[in-house]
Amino acid sequence: VQLQASGGGSVQAGDSLRLSCAASQRDFSRFYMAWFRQAPGKERHFVAAINLSGGSTAYADSVKGRFTISRDNAKITVYLQMNSLRPEDTAVYYCAASSSVIRSNLATPTAYASWGQGTQVTVSS
Repeated sequence: VQLQASGGGSVQAGDSLRLSCAASQRDFSRFYMAWFRQAPGKERHFVAAINLSGGSTAYADSVKGRFTISRDNAKITVYLQMNSLRPEDTAVYYCAASSSVIRSNLATPTAYASWGQGTQVTVSS
């Protein structure tokens, strides 16, 4: 599946952004979806994941209570609503898709076969 991420930008601390990731396949509902982020000079880190139906989600501790992942299978799109943004949230955000993940590896980049091109989020203080 091909993925196209969008919605990044430059904001002030405390602001909100909503990222979108549009998929290319109508069988989008077969894929577990996730967001990762990568700051300059650092490894790619897990942000959030969502199951096939959207009924189950998981978050990195650093974003719990501030970020919300959701999906619209009819629009073949996954979203990441980011509130109360902080300077440490600055990174390139990537969406990813996998046809099979389990809870023990859902935060591992290698569990996802398809990746979007990334969208830059910059938060200034």
